[in-house]
Amino acid sequence: MAAEPDPAALVVHVVPMRRRHLRSVLRIEAEVYPRPWSMSLFMSELGMRATRAYFVARVGRNVVGYCGLMLTGDDGHITTIAVDPVWHRQQIGTRLLLALVNEARARESINLTLEVRVGNRGAQDLYRKFGFESVGVRKGYYAETNEDAMIMWSNGIDTAEFARHLGALERTICGATIVESPRRW
Repeated sequence: MAAEPDPAALVVHVVPMRRRHLRSVLRIEAEVYPRPWSMSLFMSELGMRATRAYFVARVGRNVVGYCGLMLTGDDGHITTIAVDPVWHRQQIGTRLLLALVNEARARESINLTLEVRVGNRGAQDLYRKFGFESVGVRKGYYAETNEDAMIMWSNGIDTAEFARHLGALERTICGATIVESPRRW
């Protein structure tokens, strides 16, 4: 029996999403969501750079996950985060969430919010590690399945205390292998 790979030893490049990544993003989107976003929706989101930030996670040349952030005033809203099912349990989602939180902080957000399926306990546990707390439920939010969404908020992401917590998460969860590179691929 082969040993499980150590997720902390995996070299993951988290880079800004570009048009050239969209074919891979759409493939993952179709695998993980019952009603996937379209190419035109992603293109529209990428065009709103002042209020949006989208990233992909790459292992080698393969896009293995992606995420997005919408900025409004002092708040950041996580619009999407998804990982190729082949790459689950490799802390790709954690690394993507770290990139989003760092981006929100860099753009001077004070709070972060998101919706998550009430049945997605794994994602909820991940978000709680980043200080998110449940504040309510949106009934039937996911129309394709009529599933409820849990509304989660993480407040005070601009504080020194949160920065220390974030640094500790980055060191203990991902080790020193998270690489954010603006290098063009």
